[in-house]
Amino acid sequence: MRDVLLTFLMALGCSLAVAVAGLLVLRGPLRGRSVTAHIVVLLLVTVLSVLAGIVGASMEMFISDHDLHVLLIVVGTAATVSLAAGLWAGGRLARASMWAAEARERERAAEARRRELVAWVSHDLRTPLAGLRAMAEALEDGVVSDPSTVADYHRRISAETDRMAALVDDLFELSRINAGALQLTLSEVPLGDVVSDAIATATPLAAAAGIHLTASSNGWPTIQGSVPELSRVVDNLIRNAIRYTPPDGTVAVTGGQDTKGGWLAVSDTCGGIPESDLPRVFDVAFRGTAARTPTREAGGGLGLAIVRGLVEAHHGDVAVANEGDGCRFVVRFP
Repeated sequence: MRDVLLTFLMALGCSLAVAVAGLLVLRGPLRGRSVTAHIVVLLLVTVLSVLAGIVGASMEMFISDHDLHVLLIVVGTAATVSLAAGLWAGGRLARASMWAAEARERERAAEARRRELVAWVSHDLRTPLAGLRAMAEALEDGVVSDPSTVADYHRRISAETDRMAALVDDLFELSRINAGALQLTLSEVPLGDVVSDAIATATPLAAAAGIHLTASSNGWPTIQGSVPELSRVVDNLIRNAIRYTPPDGTVAVTGGQDTKGGWLAVSDTCGGIPESDLPRVFDVAFRGTAARTPTREAGGGLGLAIVRGLVEAHHGDVAVANEGDGCRFVVRFP
């Protein structure tokens, strides 16, 4: 009984000494280090505690040399396997922790974008609604009776209503993209036909702004896509280019096919985009200006975000770069 008690006390003392040393290491040099380092130290504390107890028992002659060698081989083998498993598990935990941190950062960024979107949309809807209310009240109260002024009020009410309807439509499309509810009906789509329809629609808008709108290609590709979504991509890119191109400027639509697949480019003469703004061009509600007062020509800042979402739904990618006296948007489809 005395030998058992002495063995227990010796093992306890050795284990406590090693454990205290391990805790000092964890709270000192390894504070703030990786999860892998902490797991390795904890495994070493466990193994060294067993080894310290074995060596202490051997020094007091409680076990034979043969038993000591057997125990050291067994503990050494177990320690090697444990450390290898700890390194593997620590690496997985570290990667999982990094992914979780990145996911939290993305969630915070998405939440910030949602708050910004709500602020922008609230302003974009509140401002025209106030104008519409004022004009409607003026017409209802008979404050405005001149036929030309009444006609102008009707025209402005119609224009503002159309603009708000377009903004709500953009919001609905963006919500479908973000919610993963976008259902594409894929077919063989000649991209030239989509561009031709978009050019026909945008030509009156470009003519009213005094902008030259052209389209050319050495051979429009045929791609796998959904016609309504592809039409919206091309239409949004052309309208965005027209919106920011000054009078007498040019908006050119080109396309073709190379080893990477089909591509479409929309170039303008807007004067270029500041380099600091290029990474944010496709962000929701980004308009490249701090001014938030909308005009009839201003969009809701959602068009390019919708372009990116629809292009990625087709497994393609979209990019923008400054080129010449303007910028060039390039869409690629596999």
